[in-house]
Amino acid sequence: MRSENHSSVSTFLLLGLPIWPEHQGAFFALFLAMYLTTVLGNLLIILLIRLDSRLHTPMYFFLSHLAFTDISFSSVTVPKMLINMKSQRQSITYEGCISQTYFFIFFADLDSFLITSMAYDRYVAICYPLHYTTIMSQSLCGMLVAVSWVIASACALLHTLLLAHLVFCAEYIVPHFFCDLGAMLKLSCSETSLNQLAIFTAGLAAIMLPFLCILISYGRIGFTILQAPSTKGICKALSTCGSHLSVVILYYGAIIGLYFLPPPNNTSGNNIIASVMYSVVTPMLNPFIYSLRNKDMKRALRKLLSKKTHSSS
Repeated sequence: MRSENHSSVSTFLLLGLPIWPEHQGAFFALFLAMYLTTVLGNLLIILLIRLDSRLHTPMYFFLSHLAFTDISFSSVTVPKMLINMKSQRQSITYEGCISQTYFFIFFADLDSFLITSMAYDRYVAICYPLHYTTIMSQSLCGMLVAVSWVIASACALLHTLLLAHLVFCAEYIVPHFFCDLGAMLKLSCSETSLNQLAIFTAGLAAIMLPFLCILISYGRIGFTILQAPSTKGICKALSTCGSHLSVVILYYGAIIGLYFLPPPNNTSGNNIIASVMYSVVTPMLNPFIYSLRNKDMKRALRKLLSKKTHSSS
């Protein structure tokens, strides 16, 4: 930091993933493939939704925003990690570290709110099918996305401003592959109780409350299905809800384990694994779970490929 009252640290060193040097090449290829899959898969989702008018529905509206968020979420950390693995230069400037922390928290929270909006959309579709178009209006969908952006930005800004006021005396080695908020707090030699309080209070608003809403939504969905059970309806609902809930458990389980469990359970290695799960693996899996198993998306993909074939012939 430039101010003498704060710290003389102008750069940090990211230790990266806890892997042996001889395995760097293999892990570089693995994470590069995962990142490219994330970007290309989610870009394909956005393209298909924009080109096919039958996909202009609330569910796919949320899905297109989720796809953009997943691309941005992975892009905050993975490219820098790949550059460090290839060049062996692990430094990051103070400004770059603060910016990375802000955007990581922002897109993580935005992901959480969009997944919650999708759960609410499925709740209305299954529990109130006759009123679906009335309830899930274009204005409501736009408002849910706009509110998600505002709250996510506010939470990220709160954490970043509090982080920027901390003092980093001599410790500048971050035992992580990105500027993780928890790892940064451990490096500070100033009081971090306010930061810890912000993690729990903002975490309740941005993580736990959406997670609770998702559980309630799917609880109501399950209750509605069991009220008038049919084999076809149960199988269809379980297929949709099971895919969504698997991502919810993977995403929220890693975050809750990382930020809300007692410190003895949060070793550095466990923190990194949890971070990889929800910042790298989950965004890569979302295209497959939400879309590529979906009949509408498959039909839109076949339609796009047939147009390309006819135009090239």
